[in-house]
Amino acid sequence: MKKPGYYSSGEFAKMAHISVRTVRYYDKQNILKPSYVTESGARFYSEADLARLQQILLLKYLGFSLEDIRNLLVEDIDYKMLRNSLNLQQKLIVDRIEQMQLVAKAIADTTEAIDKEQEIDWSQMLNLIHLTGMENSLKGQYQNAKNISARIRLHKRFSKNEQGWFPWLYEQCGIESGMRILEIGCGNGTIWRENISGLPGKVHIVLNDISEGMLRDARREVGQEDSRFSFHSFDCHEIPYEQGAFDLVMANHVLFYCDNLSGVLGEIRRVLKPGGRLVCSTYGISHMQEVTQLVQSFNSQIVLAAERLYERFGMENGEALLSPYFTDIQKREYKDELFVTEAEPLIEYILSCHGNQNQYILDRYKDFRNFVEKKTRKGFRITKCAGAFVCNRREK
Repeated sequence: MKKPGYYSSGEFAKMAHISVRTVRYYDKQNILKPSYVTESGARFYSEADLARLQQILLLKYLGFSLEDIRNLLVEDIDYKMLRNSLNLQQKLIVDRIEQMQLVAKAIADTTEAIDKEQEIDWSQMLNLIHLTGMENSLKGQYQNAKNISARIRLHKRFSKNEQGWFPWLYEQCGIESGMRILEIGCGNGTIWRENISGLPGKVHIVLNDISEGMLRDARREVGQEDSRFSFHSFDCHEIPYEQGAFDLVMANHVLFYCDNLSGVLGEIRRVLKPGGRLVCSTYGISHMQEVTQLVQSFNSQIVLAAERLYERFGMENGEALLSPYFTDIQKREYKDELFVTEAEPLIEYILSCHGNQNQYILDRYKDFRNFVEKKTRKGFRITKCAGAFVCNRREK
């Protein structure tokens, strides 16, 4: 018997403007299961299922495979999570529009060259191939941005330190008028958006990231019209600036990702002026340890990170790693903790990690959500052990 507020497969398909066959296919692929199944096997869908289906169709339209969609979605997605996801999808659409505009220009330039010179400009053709191959990098950028946003949201909503991480980190930099500044691994540029009102008028800031997609996000956050900023994509293992080009180099949670840390530190020292300053942030061994304990109490096989990044460059060993290249090293701790009172933001954070958690959580999402809801009902306290090293260029 049909329940109020539920729709048959045919009604559901008609509401979504798709075929019943497509609805059944998503069911078989475990992407969209019906909310209610009768004893006779009749399947019925709810308004929440329709919201989920709309997200699936949009992701499919954007070029994601069914496997991508399965990894991006979880059961019982709520409207806050859907809104956050749609915001990020909107950014991806803008990126794809920019990409297609570049492709259109490359095609027009290649066609014009053929008409004028009666031969193919192979460098133009290679550029066209490169542009049309950007699809996978855009999909990767979507997931990277989604993960970063999930982490920032958790800290913003539940941190006890009212100053916030980005204003605190900006304060450690001691930025003054006339400085030339390089931020390596700038991500989406949040530190500058949050501190733009206090930034001196006469500074020049180069924002760098190895990801062109992240730089696009940074341009939008900061504003392309602000002449104080320029944007440059390169690998920080080889910084393409002359010796002594900058007064300040910033690296916010970046150095522990570097394959050749000593080489990167040498490059940073090279591009700093005599007496120039490095501000680099990281975290310590106890940072967010309760989250690891939480997921492992749900399933002991879950590992949230394949590497202990603090072992590569952390609060405990950072000074020793910096000392061959820098002097006057100060370790400054950011005093804070999280007190999480809602399950969903914490779950989003956990799903954004780089480990194997999705393998064990997504198939049991309802159980995991109930588990986290019980843990956060009276508040869930999470240790934060993060800070920054502030140091000066050591002369050889």
